[in-house]
Amino acid sequence: QVQLVESGGGLVQAGGSLRLSCAFSGGTFSNYAMAWFRQAPGKEDEWLAAISWGAGVAYYADFVEGRFTISRDNAKNTVYLQMNSLKPEDTAVYHCAAEEGVGVRRGMGYPHWGQGTRVIVSS
Repeated sequence: QVQLVESGGGLVQAGGSLRLSCAFSGGTFSNYAMAWFRQAPGKEDEWLAAISWGAGVAYYADFVEGRFTISRDNAKNTVYLQMNSLKPEDTAVYHCAAEEGVGVRRGMGYPHWGQGTRVIVSS
């Protein structure tokens, strides 16, 4: 059974950086496309970025504007989200998600989700 555990969230000042990690277990990590989402208070889940299985081609939501970078380390069964130039509106719970298969889903529909890690950006 696939399990995802996020870490790396916390309190950061506007303009700062954080790197989130998501540890994967219960399957062959390199066969899974991975994604990051966030849910701000009172809002729906929002897709941020995804990375393909294998070679790791990355895709981003337009509003990320080059501030966020998704990457994966298949040897460590971990996917990362580097977040730079953080803004108060980035405050949210950040979730990683996984889907086994040949494609990369740029939006909702991933079958496996972690519990999330909270990011608070102060102004």
